[in-house]
Amino acid sequence: MANFEFLEALGQIARDQNIDEGELLIALANALLAAYKRRPDSAEDAEVEINPETGEIKVWGLELDLEGNVTKEWDATPEDFGRIAAQTAKQVLMQLIRDIQRRQMYEEFANREGDIVSGTVQQNDNRYTLLDLGRVEALLPQAEQIAFERYEHGARIKVYIVEVRKTNKGPQIVVSRTHPALVAKLFEIEVPEIANGIVEIKALAREPGHRSKIAVASNDAQVDPVGACVGARGSRVRNITNELRSERIDVVPYSDDPIEFIQAALQPARVREVRLDEVEGIATVIVHDQQLSLAIGKEGQNARLAARLTGWRIDIRSENESNEDQVVEEVWTEGGVVVDEKVIVVEGEAGESDVVVDTVIESADEVVEVIEVIDIAAVEEEAVEEVVVEDEA
Repeated sequence: MANFEFLEALGQIARDQNIDEGELLIALANALLAAYKRRPDSAEDAEVEINPETGEIKVWGLELDLEGNVTKEWDATPEDFGRIAAQTAKQVLMQLIRDIQRRQMYEEFANREGDIVSGTVQQNDNRYTLLDLGRVEALLPQAEQIAFERYEHGARIKVYIVEVRKTNKGPQIVVSRTHPALVAKLFEIEVPEIANGIVEIKALAREPGHRSKIAVASNDAQVDPVGACVGARGSRVRNITNELRSERIDVVPYSDDPIEFIQAALQPARVREVRLDEVEGIATVIVHDQQLSLAIGKEGQNARLAARLTGWRIDIRSENESNEDQVVEEVWTEGGVVVDEKVIVVEGEAGESDVVVDTVIESADEVVEVIEVIDIAAVEEEAVEEVVVEDEA
């Protein structure tokens, strides 16, 4: 018996939920077969057939040989199977729609790892913040939050998709506000030249919530990469700064010449000279005395970011250093660890010089500071003793 109303309802559901109608029919047939098998008078082997043209449902009893081939079949449709089919169809369709929606959402967001999305703050506690992305929620863990940011309920923020996990309850989307790529993606949105490939982001270093440095280059000689990113009167970079809650952003020109690149990376400080030790990977930077604190930055921040941006260990020295009060700042990266070492030569208690080495080792988990005081006179005495012993031998 034809059931056109059933087919019409099935088609409407498929269109509304963006689900393939054939997939719905297969799932419904499997569920009807399971319902039929629960009947005491059911055939040992059977299959359910739903006619896609008429909507007619039939149960075929099967007789199989030892190899599983069908040797006999008959119409085993129960008289009251229409009522069973109606009840089963409702349950199956609801479950199937949920499963398909979860799968579709996972597939949609799995392809968006490394993308940027906007979300509305729904829930906030000490462990994580939940964001509503529209069809699905995203998880912003505390480790991916900027330390001093507060996310008020209903506030809308942009986040970077770090990972999409597949769970029984649907996709779990993990997002970040601290990832360096968030800054790059914001520039792609604000700067058409980057989105079009005319301007390219060559390097990026970030201390979330405080400061970022981004190096850009142009593939068109007539386009100024820094000017394109900054925008008229700083409008483009200002929009990004506002989104990142006043995080300072330095846009610098990229150069294949490491000396020019290091000079640009240390902006706004003016560099007098750069000496490269390519074997050790150390760049010794000479600046005017009044530029020293600017080049190093607050708590060494400018030097750290420049080191990350360029990939060189940077040793910053003033133009007129004296032996009595020598301050040398060197910053370098080792994997995911940043080492900020400051060497200060000071006058000791007996009027002789001591060296104070202040080393700050910063990783994703902790910050460790080690202060070591070295007696120069004692070191020199040990060196003399070693020479004497070698001469006697």
